[in-house]
Amino acid sequence: MVQDKVVVVTGAGNGIGREIALAMARSGARVVVNDIGASLTGDATGLNPGQQVVQEIKAFGGQAIANGDSVAEAGSAQRIIEAAVAAFGRIDCVVNNAGILRDRIFHKMSVEDWDAVVKVHLYGAYFTSKAAAPYFKEQESGSLVHMTSASGLVGNMGQANYSAAKLGITALSKSIALDMQRYNVRSNCICPFAWSRMTSSIPADTPEEQARVERLKQMTPDKIAPLAVYLASDAAAEVNGQVFAVRNNEMFLMSQPRPLRSVHRSEGWTPESIASHGMPALKASFYDLDRSADVFSWDPI
Repeated sequence: MVQDKVVVVTGAGNGIGREIALAMARSGARVVVNDIGASLTGDATGLNPGQQVVQEIKAFGGQAIANGDSVAEAGSAQRIIEAAVAAFGRIDCVVNNAGILRDRIFHKMSVEDWDAVVKVHLYGAYFTSKAAAPYFKEQESGSLVHMTSASGLVGNMGQANYSAAKLGITALSKSIALDMQRYNVRSNCICPFAWSRMTSSIPADTPEEQARVERLKQMTPDKIAPLAVYLASDAAAEVNGQVFAVRNNEMFLMSQPRPLRSVHRSEGWTPESIASHGMPALKASFYDLDRSADVFSWDPI
């Protein structure tokens, strides 16, 4: 599907990123395995999981290099893309998968917790995409695959930083799709459901929560990789600006915000008429304060 394409996968040392890197290589891509070897919270560990993934790829005859630059700074993100071009001569796809978590209930969330998560997720997706954009424009082709989350699309408690960044990524992806479609550049999002380091922080203090975690563990990271490979391929030439979700063996096309219901008064609105007429008319279409587990409430199959 992606024979001889050059693909950068960020955060590819573990979990979903690792599975995507392996799948890309098995499908013929030359892969830049980017990982800084950080913990779930973004702290350095001194380990080099990206190099281990490169060795796995080379063991089955694939082509790959490791890269340890951070996505969270513009200069280092630029070096990730330049590493791909230096090693393989071009860049065809960037999978923006790198991520960290610093979960806190909102009123206890520090500025540092906010900044760290937004920098890796939202700024990281911007920096790597921006670095690849001139190459994509010149060759008039390219694909960006961004990882969003149900925390941003639906909502979750204790993740204001992560949710804001992930929903921001969907808007970033749509803007890139609109701006660069004239150059045959595509930008799409995947909302992955999979047990990995990013979901290992889910509370499991009650029997109900423990049962949910066991269900989540059935959703292995390798289930996400086929869609990422497809979106990087020429077969997806007409797929642009979309948001997909993958949940074990289920695949979804997710909605995007559109008007639901309207009310009109020829004389205009006052605060009083909004209270007596406008809001009661709209209330039937209000969304509940759902969390992702409320919307995706059935067991994965």
